[in-house]
Amino acid sequence: MTVEPTVADHAAAAGHHGIDIVPIVVLLAAAVIAVPLFKRLGLGSVLGYLAAGLVIGPFGFGVFSDAQSILPVAELGVVMFLFIIGLEMQPSRLWSMRGEIFGLGLLQVGVCIGLLTCVGLALGYPVAQSFVAGTGFVLTSTAIVMQMLEERGTMGEPKGRRVVAILLLEDLAIVPLLALVAFLAPGGAETTISERLVDVGIGLASIVALVVAGRYLLDPMFRLLGKARAREVMTAAALFVVLGAALAMQLGGLSMAMGAFLAGVLLSESSFRHQLEADIEPFRGILLGLFFLGVGMALDLKVIAANWPLIVEAVVAYMVLKTLGIYVVARLFKAAHREALERAVLMAQGGEFAFVLYAAATAAGIIDGEANAILTATIIVSMALTPLMIILHDRLMPRTEASLDGVEAVDRHRASVLLIGFGRVGQVISQPLLGRACSITMIENDPDAIRDVRDFGFKVHYGDGSRLDILRAAGAAEAKVVIVAVNDREATLKIVELMKAEFPLVPVIARSYDREHALKLVHAGVDFQARETFESALSLAEKALEFMDVEEEERVEVIEDIRRRDAERFANELVGGLDAGRVFLYGNAPQRGLPKSS
Repeated sequence: MTVEPTVADHAAAAGHHGIDIVPIVVLLAAAVIAVPLFKRLGLGSVLGYLAAGLVIGPFGFGVFSDAQSILPVAELGVVMFLFIIGLEMQPSRLWSMRGEIFGLGLLQVGVCIGLLTCVGLALGYPVAQSFVAGTGFVLTSTAIVMQMLEERGTMGEPKGRRVVAILLLEDLAIVPLLALVAFLAPGGAETTISERLVDVGIGLASIVALVVAGRYLLDPMFRLLGKARAREVMTAAALFVVLGAALAMQLGGLSMAMGAFLAGVLLSESSFRHQLEADIEPFRGILLGLFFLGVGMALDLKVIAANWPLIVEAVVAYMVLKTLGIYVVARLFKAAHREALERAVLMAQGGEFAFVLYAAATAAGIIDGEANAILTATIIVSMALTPLMIILHDRLMPRTEASLDGVEAVDRHRASVLLIGFGRVGQVISQPLLGRACSITMIENDPDAIRDVRDFGFKVHYGDGSRLDILRAAGAAEAKVVIVAVNDREATLKIVELMKAEFPLVPVIARSYDREHALKLVHAGVDFQARETFESALSLAEKALEFMDVEEEERVEVIEDIRRRDAERFANELVGGLDAGRVFLYGNAPQRGLPKSS
């Protein structure tokens, strides 16, 4: 006798063999509860994530027994963050920052390594251990600093770009620092020099390969995918580029974050930049939050409890000396006192690359497992203290509105004018604006049109203006005016509605198709609309009157009368519908009005 499986049996089987989503739900719940609470208290989102991670981690409620298990995945948030930063850095801008990267950045790293190495020597540790411990702390947390810059709105300002330049140098520095770790290893000086030279060569070759691929392959690939108009494929392609570049750099011995940054730089002048930024942004935000949660979980309270005097000494000494070193270097490079102090406080902590450096030092036999745990705890404590230090800094030295640093804030790849649609109408609209040297960001969702106008010197970005994320990425919130010139009635209406719902203070000018469409746009809140055929039709009519030998004064008078009647007709139609304005038409009869097309 056979017994058929019941629904309950299937459910039980699914319960045994299905995916365990409890950890995912707990992670999301912790973030959803902690981050808004901490931001409401004025403590910032980073501290909220760290606290939430500590609560659900091995030393809180114990939902996760191994905090290290999620960090490799969470580090992808840092990778995607660097990709988005790369999208903001055109090669010309990056080249203009070379002095800050290799001058300011190199000097800051060198001075801080010297100062922090002295801490270990003062405590009686050997040179190799002191160097590794101090150098790890010099490598600032890219994730925390970038998040802080974004929350403070200073990413695109000159002082923010200088911080980004230093972070880039620190990312580059991880390669020679890892080589030094191998050199300092017991018995490693004689056997690793040639190997490390080979590794450096491989790293350089990886960079060259990525640059070549980005220069000649990425833009054609996205142009081809853009023609397919499959949004999910574009998103998948964006993720492929970010993760592929990160993997290529990792295989070449460089950091994944550096690979993602280079990929972003290579695509920064692509027509698809805004679309890529919008596609990556949701993944970046979630994974970066997951990274901070993982750091909070990794805070080993047992290690801290057992070695708290040493950890407190190390945290205080490292942070004070690093702050001092950053401040001095900033002042040497002519930074104002306020900027130098803010940069020092912002970058006073250790970072995620220290974990890599300490792990390599442990494997090389320079430090033991206990020292690795203590140094790791020191780094995490410093990361947790950073948001509090920033809050204290802002309380003691509130930011002033009048600052020379803010003068170039518009140079965040934003512009005074956002022009959506670069077809027949958009191209004509752009001419007077460009003639007056207005800064314009132009977006278009037709790859062929973008390629065609590129030959005439126009820089048009790829993007669907009817998507809110694209509007945000294109700088709609910061524009002085947004012009909607797309050849799609429904899309135009949707863009106007989105703009007025999300950015109500930004003026919106739109191209309307006919009277009915114009009425809808006005009801949606558009600040000004113009029917695409109205003025051209009046020009033709005036020319026809000229050929009919009508005097110029009379021609001007009748054209102005038509404009006045049209405005009155439109005002009546706004209240009473299309039929309400029929009386204002010349030659009007009840059976033949012009309800839509005029």
